[in-house]
Amino acid sequence: MHHELICWYSDNIEGGGMKLLCASEWQGNSPLAKQKYAFMCMFSSAKGDLHCYSQPHISASLAIPHASSSCHEIDNIISAELPDKLTDPGDYEAVKQYMIHGPCGAANPRSPCMVDNKCMKHFPKKVYNDTVIDEDGYPIYRRRDDGKMVEKNGVLLDNRFVVPYNIDLLVKYQAHINVEWCNRSKSIKYLFKYVNKGSDRATFVLYENVHTDTASESHHITNIDEIKTYLDCRYISASEACWRLFEFDIQYREPAVERLSFHLEDEQIITFKDSDYLDNVLQRPDITKTKFTEWMKTNEISNTARSLTYCDFPTKWVWHRKDKEWRPRKSGRCIGRIFHAHPTSGERFYLRMLLNVVKGASSFKEIRTVDGVVHPNYRTACYAHGLLDGDKEWDDAIKQASNWASGRQLRELFATLLMFCEVSDPHGLWVANWELLSDDILYRQKRILMYEHIQLTDEELQNHALFEIEQILAKSGRSLKEFDGMRYPNMSAIRENRNRLLEEELDFDRVDLVAKHLSLLNGLNVEQRKIYDIVIEDVATNSGGLYFVYGHGGTGKTYLWKTLISCLRSQGQIVLAMASSGIAALLLPGGRTAHSRLQIPIIVTEESTCGIKQGTHAAELMTKVSLIIWDEAPMAHRYCFEAVDRSLRDILRFTNTNSVNKPFGGKTVVLGGDFRQILPVVPKGQREDIVDASINRSYLWKFCKVFTLTQNMRLQQCNEDCKEFAEWILTLGNGEVDEVDNHSNVVIPSDLLIDAGDHPIHSIVIATYPDLHNKYIDGKYLEERSILAPTNDIVNEINDFMIDLLSPETETYFSADSICKSSSYIHNEDVLYPVEFLNSLKFPGIPNHKLRLAVGLPIMLLRNLNQSNGLCNGTRLVVSQLSKWVIEAKIITGSHVGQKVFIPRIVLSPSETKWPFVLKRRQFPVCVCFAMTINKSQGQSLKHVGLFLPKPVFSHGQLYVAVSRVTTRNGLKILITDTDSKSSSVTKNIVYKEVWVLIKWVMEAVKILLCVVALFLLGNSYAEPTSCGAYYNQGGAPAVIENPLCSTWVISRDFFGNHTVNCHLAAGTIKGPDEDSKDQFFCDLDLQIPFRGESAVTLNLMDLCRFCPTMQGLWVSPAAMLGLGLCCLMSLISDCG
Repeated sequence: MHHELICWYSDNIEGGGMKLLCASEWQGNSPLAKQKYAFMCMFSSAKGDLHCYSQPHISASLAIPHASSSCHEIDNIISAELPDKLTDPGDYEAVKQYMIHGPCGAANPRSPCMVDNKCMKHFPKKVYNDTVIDEDGYPIYRRRDDGKMVEKNGVLLDNRFVVPYNIDLLVKYQAHINVEWCNRSKSIKYLFKYVNKGSDRATFVLYENVHTDTASESHHITNIDEIKTYLDCRYISASEACWRLFEFDIQYREPAVERLSFHLEDEQIITFKDSDYLDNVLQRPDITKTKFTEWMKTNEISNTARSLTYCDFPTKWVWHRKDKEWRPRKSGRCIGRIFHAHPTSGERFYLRMLLNVVKGASSFKEIRTVDGVVHPNYRTACYAHGLLDGDKEWDDAIKQASNWASGRQLRELFATLLMFCEVSDPHGLWVANWELLSDDILYRQKRILMYEHIQLTDEELQNHALFEIEQILAKSGRSLKEFDGMRYPNMSAIRENRNRLLEEELDFDRVDLVAKHLSLLNGLNVEQRKIYDIVIEDVATNSGGLYFVYGHGGTGKTYLWKTLISCLRSQGQIVLAMASSGIAALLLPGGRTAHSRLQIPIIVTEESTCGIKQGTHAAELMTKVSLIIWDEAPMAHRYCFEAVDRSLRDILRFTNTNSVNKPFGGKTVVLGGDFRQILPVVPKGQREDIVDASINRSYLWKFCKVFTLTQNMRLQQCNEDCKEFAEWILTLGNGEVDEVDNHSNVVIPSDLLIDAGDHPIHSIVIATYPDLHNKYIDGKYLEERSILAPTNDIVNEINDFMIDLLSPETETYFSADSICKSSSYIHNEDVLYPVEFLNSLKFPGIPNHKLRLAVGLPIMLLRNLNQSNGLCNGTRLVVSQLSKWVIEAKIITGSHVGQKVFIPRIVLSPSETKWPFVLKRRQFPVCVCFAMTINKSQGQSLKHVGLFLPKPVFSHGQLYVAVSRVTTRNGLKILITDTDSKSSSVTKNIVYKEVWVLIKWVMEAVKILLCVVALFLLGNSYAEPTSCGAYYNQGGAPAVIENPLCSTWVISRDFFGNHTVNCHLAAGTIKGPDEDSKDQFFCDLDLQIPFRGESAVTLNLMDLCRFCPTMQGLWVSPAAMLGLGLCCLMSLISDCG
C-alpha cells in the first residue's frame, strides 16, 4: 500500500484553498481500494469542503506558489508526529500501521532503505519544535521530542521516524499516503511522470480444451496456442468505467498555452496542396498574415498592446485563426510560448532572444532598433541590449567611462575588468586603450618631479600606467603576471620590486597614530582597558594567545579594535584588521574581509586551507604580522577559522618550529562578535547544523580566552526611554521575551507597530521614507534609512514598488546568461536549457537578469570589487550617471563617503546551486536598495528602519539584528501582517540558546567549582595528594593536575545516541613565587552537555583565570576562599530560583 500526495499551493483555486495532486498505486481492503487509482483532491482551508474524485489519470496544472502560505497552514494540513494514543487511539493506530518508517540504521542495518550504512530517506529526521520554511523554501516539519513512542519490530521509534501525512486522508483510506509540501520542481516532475505513463495494462491467460478428470480431480490442457493464449489488454476498472460514463475529464491542463510562431522577414511558412497552382497560392489575400506579423500590426494601432512582449501577448489578446487577427481577451487565462530556435540557426536564434525583451515592435526594423540606433542584424541588436557577451563590451566600457573618469579611475576600472570579467584578450584590451589609461601620467610626473618641461615616451607612459595597475591589483593579492599576454612593468625603470602587501600595511602616518592612540586610550572603560592591557602584553611577549571579545552592540568592540590598531601601528608593527562581512570591515582602519585578506575558499570544508602559498608576498606578510583582529567572528563558519589555523601553522613552521603546535601558528589573534546575531549560513542546514558551524564548536575554542563587555557605551548620555529600549533589544536577543503559545512567538510593543492599511508595502514605505518624492535624491536622506525584510523576494517586491512609485526615467539592463563550459557532464545544454530559462533563474547574492536603474536611486554592491576604495559587498551607493556598459555612483556608507566610483558589468556565478550546471551571468553587480534583507543589514548602523514582516524570520538572531540597527526607539517602525495581509503584533523570534552555552556555562561552572572548594575547606577534608590526575579530553592528550581536591567523571549514552552529563571536577593550590606570597587557587572542569545524536560537544574549561578575567592574578587565602565559595553558592541558589 503506497500513495504519494503532493501539496501544491495555488492562487487560482476557487475558495482560496490549495490543490492536492495524488498519484500512485493503491491496493487496500476498502471496496473502492481494489484497483489502481489516481486522485485529484481539493482542500479549502476554512472556506470550503474536501472533495475527492476518483479518476484514472492525473490532471496537472500550472500553479503559482501561494505568497502568504505560512507554517501554521502547513501544520493544519500535514503532520509528522505521532497522535496521542489516549485521546486519538484511531489516529494513533493508523499512523502506527501505515506511516512509520523503518526501523533502519543501527537497529536494522539490512533495511532496504540502507545504502552505504545510511538511510536513503534520511531517517531518523531531526527534532524540531516548530515547522519552519527556510530561505530557499524548503519545509522542515514539526517533530517535537514529546516522549511519544511506537514499537515496530521490537524497536521503539519516536516522531523522528514518522512519514508526513494528512490525518483525514489517512484515516479515511487506511493506506500509506505520504503528503508533502510542494516547493521544488522535482516534486512537479514526479507528478508529470504519472501524467504521461500511459494506460493501465493487464495480462490474461486463456485456456482451451480443458479436460477434468473427476476421479483424480486433475486437469488436462490440450491444443495450446501460446500466441493466442496470452493477451495484453488495456485494463479498465469499475470506477474508471463509471468516470468515463459520466463523461468527466480524463486529462486537462490550465491555463491554455498559445504556441507562437515567428520567422525572419518574408520567410513565413506557406502551406498548400500538391494540386494547387502556385500562382493561386501567392494571390491569396491573407498569405502574408501570420501570428507574428499580426502582432506587429496590432502594436501599430493599440497602446495597450505596445506594453507587452510577444511572449506575453496571449495573456491580454486572443488569436482568431479563421480571421487571422488578434482581438482583446475578454475572459479566460492563457500564456504564450515561442517556438524553439537552435543556437546554430543564426539570425533566427537572435530574433527569438529579442522577442523575449522587446515590447511593442511594429516592424522588423523596430525589433532591431536599440536606443534609437537601427542595427544591421539581430545579433548586433542582441549585443546592444546586453544579451550577448564578448570582449567588445569591455572596450566600450572604458571608452564610455573616459567621458567622466580620470586616468586613475580608469586604471581602477581596468583592474576590475581583469579580475572579475574573464577578459579573453587582456593584451588586446590594453593596446586599444592604453592612451586613455595613461592620460594623467605625464601631469602627475610633472608634479612629482616639479619639472614642467619633462617629456615621456610612449614606452615610459605605458610603463608607469602598468606599474600603477600592478599596485591596484596587488592590494587584492593579484598581479599582471596572472593574465595571459599582459605586459609586466619594468620595475627597474621605476624602483625595485618590493612586497606591496607589506608596504601597504606599514604605510601609515605614525606621528598621527600616536596622537590618535592617546586620545582613544583615555576613552577606554575598565572592561576595555583590561582586555587592551592583556592583548598588548601578549603581543609584546610574543605569547601567541587566542582571545574572544563577546559583547552586544554598543559595548565598544569597534572602539577597542581601533585603540589596539593605533597602538601597534604607531610602533611600526603590522596589524591585520579583518571582519567576516564587508560592511563590518569598512568600520576598521585599513579593514578587509577575512576571505579576501587570508584567501579563504568560498566553499570551505573540514579539510580546507587558505590560498596563501609558501614564498609569496602574502606568506611573507603572515610572518611579519603582530596581531590579527577578526570582527563579527560568529558570522563565519568554524571551517574558515580552522582553514586559517592550518595555513598559518604550515607557513610559520619555517620561522618557528613550535608554530605547528600552537593555534594560528603562535600569532596573537583577537576575535570579536555577538552570538545573539546571525550565525553562519549553512545551505539547507537545520538548527543543529547551524549551531555546529559556530566558532565555539571548533577545536580552537578550548584555546580561547573569553572576555565579556557588558557596559553599553551608547547609553552614557541617553535618557531612560533609550535605556529601556536597549534593554528590550538585549532581552529579545537573549530569547527572554515572554513567548506566545510556546512557539517562539513574541508580542511587539504597540508603539513600534504601524498599521498595514489597504496596501502594506505602501504603509511601510511611507513610514520609513517620508516625503520621498522631494528627498530621494539627497544622499544623506538615503544613507540613514532602509526597509528590512527576511527574504529576497519581499525585498525585490518593495524595491520594484518604490521604483514605480517614484517613476524616474529608468534604464533597463539585461544580463548575458550562459552555462559554464566546465559543466562538461551536460550535453546539448543550449537545447536543454534555453536562454529565457536561464534568464528566469534567481540566486541570492546574484543580480537578476532584468535590472532597472535610474540616476539618484540607492544601490548596493553585491561583490568585493576594491576594498581599499570602500567597494565591499554591502556598500551602499547612489547612482550619479548611467551609460550602457558602466555605472558611475557615489558611495554613501563606510569610510569613503562621497567618493565616485565606476562599476562595469562583471561575470558572476552562484557558489552553490541545485541545478546540474553552473550559470554564468554577466551583469552589473548591484541591486536597488531602498530595502535590503536582514542578513545584509548586519553591521550597518541606521537612524530609521522599517521592518516589514509578511513572513516571520527563519533563523537565529534575525529579529535581534533587525531591531538593533537603530539606537533610538523613534527610529524603528515594524509592520507585521498575517496571511490575509492584516496587521498583527505577534511574530517569531528564533533564538538558539545553545549557541552561547559555552559562554554562559562558564560562569556557572566557576560558581560550582568555588562551592566545591568552599565545602572542602569547610570540612577540612583534603584528598590525598597525587602526582597526576587524568581527565577526559575530547581530541586531546590527558592533562596533569597536581594536588587535586576531587576528580570524578561519568559518560553514558542510550540507544538513540543521547549523551548524559559527565562532569570532572578538580581543584588545587599552586604555591606562590616566594614564601611570603599567598597560595593561588587553581581549578579545571570537563563538562559534557547532553545533546541528541552523535554531535555531542565537550567543554574544556582549562583555567579559571583564562575564562574569568575578574579572577585574573587573584591570590586567594583559604579563609577568603570559604567566604567567596559561600557567596557563590548563595548566588547559584538565587539564579536557580
